[in-house]
Amino acid sequence: MSAAVAVAPLSVSLLLAAYAIGSLSGSLLFGRLRGVDIREQGSGNAGGTNAFRTQGLRFALVVVVFDIGKGALATWLALSFAPVGADLSVTVHGYLAAFAAVLGHVWPIWHGFRGGKGAATLVGGLMVLWPFAVPLLVLVWAVVLIVSGYVGLATVIAALCLPVLAWLGDAGLPRQWFAIAAALLVVFTHRGNLARLRAGTESRFAGARLLHRWRRS
Repeated sequence: MSAAVAVAPLSVSLLLAAYAIGSLSGSLLFGRLRGVDIREQGSGNAGGTNAFRTQGLRFALVVVVFDIGKGALATWLALSFAPVGADLSVTVHGYLAAFAAVLGHVWPIWHGFRGGKGAATLVGGLMVLWPFAVPLLVLVWAVVLIVSGYVGLATVIAALCLPVLAWLGDAGLPRQWFAIAAALLVVFTHRGNLARLRAGTESRFAGARLLHRWRRS
């Protein structure tokens, strides 16, 4: 009992650190260097897509790499320093930290709890915890984007593939629960995109619709 009580603060500290790391928003931090807050431009979202639309490709790439990196870092730290022999396994610490980092990105404590939608940070966590899933998710995302031109739709469908991959791979309970929770969170953060899709007002990346352009040529 005493051993379990002794490790509990470390577990809590690791998860709080993951949330704090996730709360460092790439678009807002780098935006300050330009003297802009992209939450006041475009869609108002502090994520890679709005960064691209309002600040250009180079800025967006830096933002996405940063947001992926912080998800990977938060997850790696939890796996590296999680207490061994505690009620929560090291693997569970990793999944909880990855999810905490995504929550930090969506509701960042350093930026007034107004952040992005969490997809890039989630990818960072997956690169550490479940690297074989990442290429499949990127492939699904790219195919949906090329066919439809909708980034939000592509992200939601790719996220919904996570529980399917966990089920097909006969994953353990930590991975299954993480996959379900992550997919639901991505759907929630993209609820505005889904509502605009139903209303027919969602913006497209016309240049990404390669299939459509090929048929018209």
